Amino acid sequence: MSRYSLVTAVLLLSSTQAFAMGPFAVYEQALRNDPAFLGAIKERDAGLENRILGRAGLLPRLSYNYNRGRNNSEATLPDSQGGSVTDTRNYNSHSSTFTLQQSLFDYEAYANYRKGIAQALFADEAFRGKSQELLVRVLTYYTQALFAQEQIDIAQGKKKAYEQQFQQSEHLFRQGEGTRTDILEAESRYELASAEEIAARDEQDASLRELGALIGAPSVDIGELRPLGEGFSALPLEPSNYEHWHELALTNNPELASQRQSLEVARQEVERNRAGHLPKVTAYVTSRQQESDSTNTFNQRYDTNTIGIEVSMPLYAGGGISASTRQASRNREQAEYELEGKTREILIQLRRQFNACLSGVNKLRAYQKALKSAEALVVSTQHSILGGERVNLDVLNAEQQLYNTRRDLAQARYDYLMAWTRLHHYAGVLNEADLAKVDDAFDRR
Repeated sequence: MSRYSLVTAVLLLSSTQAFAMGPFAVYEQALRNDPAFLGAIKERDAGLENRILGRAGLLPRLSYNYNRGRNNSEATLPDSQGGSVTDTRNYNSHSSTFTLQQSLFDYEAYANYRKGIAQALFADEAFRGKSQELLVRVLTYYTQALFAQEQIDIAQGKKKAYEQQFQQSEHLFRQGEGTRTDILEAESRYELASAEEIAARDEQDASLRELGALIGAPSVDIGELRPLGEGFSALPLEPSNYEHWHELALTNNPELASQRQSLEVARQEVERNRAGHLPKVTAYVTSRQQESDSTNTFNQRYDTNTIGIEVSMPLYAGGGISASTRQASRNREQAEYELEGKTREILIQLRRQFNACLSGVNKLRAYQKALKSAEALVVSTQHSILGGERVNLDVLNAEQQLYNTRRDLAQARYDYLMAWTRLHHYAGVLNEADLAKVDDAFDRR
């Protein structure tokens, strides 16, 4: 090899290593480029403002009003002879008022304050849920792309083996030692493997494009992804008892937490509507300056400072307050049922993923043993053909079993990774440290 070719090969290898991305690297790019996640950030920021909006109704309110105008009026006044005289008045007028108000008792404002807190907490929990969902989406598309590649490799291996069987069967048939059935069997399985390869390529293309959408690229090349390590067996499940995960989910699951805040919002909405029957008490301070503010105060100036308390009491509103309170109560009851339903749904999924983690370890061991047995079966069957004990169809069946076992083992490995990740997700504790553990399971090239 020339020196130039050697340098080129080294550069290409370095480039491949530099751009090989594990799930964690994809996640870091998705944090900056995924439109759904970036939109979730803005949604959370908007939701957090509800805390300030709710609090505003309890704080003092200061307002200023200024009015200035030009007045043209005629005043008809009685004279001393019993008649009248007209006085034309053209003058400027103005008024200036500062008003400071502080609510002393306003149950509606207090309910709005509590509602604003719940809405802000809802936004925060909803964002936490979407952050964890991004982790799950990254790993889902990543493993789907890699599993599709393994299916492609398996399909190509099948095609190569079946093509050899086809050629061998055809050669034996020409010599009068084989059968037409052996040729058709090899040809049929070759075409089925071709169809499997096409389907796997379509699935891989979709997964790579989904990954590209997460990181702001049209697509991702499969060569940029790090494959799962050959020695991968399982990740530690700590703790290994379901009751602990059950408690974690009830306490930390972001969907349940956001549903609880949604229920609190509905409760405070009931209280806000009930406040329509209650009085409001407000303290106020006013400083007012008036000059020729009306015809009665022509050429007069008043400086008035006022401090007082205002009480307002609703008496009748056509039944609207009672109706709105009943409506809010029904919405609260709906939120209670939705929380109960979501809790059951989350716990079912949690148990499913927990069982998948426990059984996944045994499945991996079983498939690994089955793979060794299938490989030995192929070799043994090939030797048996030479001894006249088996026929070509037996070899095809043994090879089919080998490739199916390889596919099932690959599927079991990726299923275990996803079950481990989703278990932490449903428990509400999935974070970047967990993704880093998953990332370590992939080969570093």
